[in-house]
Amino acid sequence: MITSLDHIQIAMPIGKESQARQYYGELLGLKEMEKPAALRSRGGCWFELANLGLHLGVEKDFSPAKKAHPAFRISDLNKLAELFLKKGFKVTWDENLKGERRFYSEDIFGNRLEYMQDKSLAQDIL
Repeated sequence: MITSLDHIQIAMPIGKESQARQYYGELLGLKEMEKPAALRSRGGCWFELANLGLHLGVEKDFSPAKKAHPAFRISDLNKLAELFLKKGFKVTWDENLKGERRFYSEDIFGNRLEYMQDKSLAQDIL
């Protein structure tokens, strides 16, 4: 039986690892993990995300995911939204889930990502 989730993989275009590092490492502040030697030649980047890995895997005929997406809990959702807007990323707020503050955005490659307020850290849930 399943006991936990180990990692999430998101696709990215060939040769864009530096952009992935800028977005996921510098902008979002995730720590990059060293890929196992046997997988390094495939390209891509791996990042640490709490007790879970976020892997960006190279896809030859890359097409960004527009519906499928991971959702990330954020300590300060408003601050992240402001940062995204400042950096030129679109932020689309969604109020369809009662009791959840969240927005959608896209990563540097156009993949859909969801960001949700971490309720355990929120001062103003709704």
